[in-house]
Amino acid sequence: MRSDLILAIDQGTTNSKAVLIDAEGKILRKSTEPVGISYPEPGWVEQDPQEIFASVLKAAAHCIAEERGRIAAIGIANQRESIVAWHAVTGEPLGPAITWQCRRTADFCEKLSAKGQGPMLLEKTGLPIDPLFPSSKARWLMRHIKENRPQLDQADIRLGTIDSWLLHCLTRGAVHACDQSNAARTQLFDIRKGQWDSDLLALFDVPRETLPEVRPSNARFGAVDPGIAALAGLEVQALIGDSHAALFAQGANEPGMVKATYGTGSSIMTPLAEFVLPKDGIATTIAWALGTKRTYALEGNIAVSASSFPWAAELMGLAGDPARLAELAAQASDTKGVYFVPALTGLGAPHWDSEARGLFAGMTFNTGRPELARAVLESVPYQVGDVVRAMARQAGRPFRELLADGGASANDWLMRFQADILGLPVARAGLAEASALGAGLIAGIGAGLWPDERATAALMGERQRLMPVMAEDRRHMLITGWRAAVARARLRP
Repeated sequence: MRSDLILAIDQGTTNSKAVLIDAEGKILRKSTEPVGISYPEPGWVEQDPQEIFASVLKAAAHCIAEERGRIAAIGIANQRESIVAWHAVTGEPLGPAITWQCRRTADFCEKLSAKGQGPMLLEKTGLPIDPLFPSSKARWLMRHIKENRPQLDQADIRLGTIDSWLLHCLTRGAVHACDQSNAARTQLFDIRKGQWDSDLLALFDVPRETLPEVRPSNARFGAVDPGIAALAGLEVQALIGDSHAALFAQGANEPGMVKATYGTGSSIMTPLAEFVLPKDGIATTIAWALGTKRTYALEGNIAVSASSFPWAAELMGLAGDPARLAELAAQASDTKGVYFVPALTGLGAPHWDSEARGLFAGMTFNTGRPELARAVLESVPYQVGDVVRAMARQAGRPFRELLADGGASANDWLMRFQADILGLPVARAGLAEASALGAGLIAGIGAGLWPDERATAALMGERQRLMPVMAEDRRHMLITGWRAAVARARLRP
């Protein structure tokens, strides 16, 4: 039997997906399992590491069915900036999975900024100081472990992003590794030298021996342990952050291309040939590493994107259903001057203001529920527009179009409004599984199904293009109103 299929896993914030990909890059089968989230204190966001792994196994088992013998390799994309600590021998989690949305380390990050550490961190990691990144969360976890498990030696502790945790579980502790794209998001990794940095480890008080070995994204990471029956013996051939994987799936491997992933949060990325010191609230990261070739990217992270939809739907008595929120929004021809700034966990790129708070601005007695619902939906294209414009300034040239993927990109009205606010065509990929597909394509390169990224880019089908139709003066007026609303949401200038 030929090994001509790839099992791709996308472990996300709210669910874990598994898809089966054939040699033409087509998705043959898919399965999804939900993952719970807890909020133990204001601004704290946690998940259960064991539940995350269980959801991955369940989705994968449902997906592979009778095709088990044809699977050449496994590729894994993962929610980024979330971090787990576990016992090196038993695999027992030593704390919660602290997610990328968690703001528990905001005070510590403020102190780092006040001490002038920002330029050094930007120079080494390409990332600004913010609780989003795992460095300060790793520090919190190490202190939590010392307080609650003082008998443990550092050699007993493993720290890693979600890709490392899943790899540990799949190999039953035989491998402690991650890929360069995930290491680049920790703020503990010098992305130009391609190694953990001793100065950064000292700054965040993270022992080097707790961290994983860093490998290329298409490395041979290890075989699944025989004790995991459904996947036993299958080779993990790719690890990559979910937003990076979506960029790869889009075939966006050349400078001048830009994509936005519309999910719980949003990631806007454009590839770079080499490291560029970022500015204007944009970060630089490693997009992926294939063998010895490393591709960089500019990125802007939006913390609250489509995750505001169920929240708003619950507030408006719509049982938390985003589809009902969209139906309500469709009743309004415009927002009548109302803006929603979804700074529910602070603002990410390009503002990086952890003290900002969400608000509705511009309400009058003429404001109704449809206008509020529409303002919530419009907040996503406004945020993406801010980031794309900042990226274009840094790149020194405008983009020709925006490549779109992710669950919320399926909303026609939302993507048309995005095109209007940007004044650019939006080219929609037409698949909600871009992150899983990207991980699968990289695994396929590693397994020999495809020779390189040019071959996988050629597998991308036709995109639907939505053209801007809004007049320039109206676009300018709307963006001016949005910027004024953002200024109100910020508690500091």
